Amino acid sequence: MPRLQAKSFDTPDETRRLPKATADVVNVGEVAVGYAVWQPGWRWSSDLRPLAGTDWCENHHLGYAISGTLEVLTEGGDRLEIHARSVYEIPPLHDAWVVGDEPFVTIEWTSSRVVGIASEGPGSRVLATVLFTDIVNSTGTLAGIGDVAWREVLLNHNVRLREVINAFRGREVATTGDGFLVVFDGATNAVRCGAALVRAAEALGIEIRVGIHTGEVEFIADNVRGVAVHAAARVLSLAGASEVVVSDTTHGLLEGSGLTFEDAGLHSLKGLSGERHLFRLTKTDSARPR
Repeated sequence: MPRLQAKSFDTPDETRRLPKATADVVNVGEVAVGYAVWQPGWRWSSDLRPLAGTDWCENHHLGYAISGTLEVLTEGGDRLEIHARSVYEIPPLHDAWVVGDEPFVTIEWTSSRVVGIASEGPGSRVLATVLFTDIVNSTGTLAGIGDVAWREVLLNHNVRLREVINAFRGREVATTGDGFLVVFDGATNAVRCGAALVRAAEALGIEIRVGIHTGEVEFIADNVRGVAVHAAARVLSLAGASEVVVSDTTHGLLEGSGLTFEDAGLHSLKGLSGERHLFRLTKTDSARPR
């Protein structure tokens, strides 16, 4: 529930010391906001690529430039200089560097929880929890309200759900038109995030559903692959409105989490062998980041 509050970067919740940079992070409700100073000579490909383990920065950035200049180069070859007093957005798969002798000072929202934190590189097979969402009856809603109103619904949906994903340290991999594909390094945070996403959507007057499965995945550039991704998508297809449904694999990792579930039965997942036992998160469970 939103509340009246203020936090100062003078006493941040977290400070990260990075090569040629510092980042202070404050958490305001479910939103992390970062104040970063990137020193002259800093370049992502030189200073953060070894930490990220990827060829390009895979974070999505939305921020406000206070001072200095940053130049950005995307994988596709687009270039942009970001100057002071600019609000900017930088998509995944880019390089960036400070221009000139003045530090680039910025405030950012979407990437503040993950910037400067090591992640698995492309081609790495790692154990991860995969979460899918989609809007229930999106086609019927579109037909009922029209294209213009539907675009506004999707915009509000995407902004709010991204705030929640950010709060639970999820890694947004892709949008699926009316939903998200997100990867987590822990099952408990993924399920709590799923519950928070359902509640955030309900507050917007939208019903979504969430499917979650845990297994090995492979990170390739800005995408994620593996049987676990397909299994999570199949679990999603069996979830109802405002439901968070998890596979038996994920359920087995949640012992001691305090989360409670209802038995959702045995199901054959299309394209996958055998039957899987699914579980439905009870509606009374809390959904705060842990």
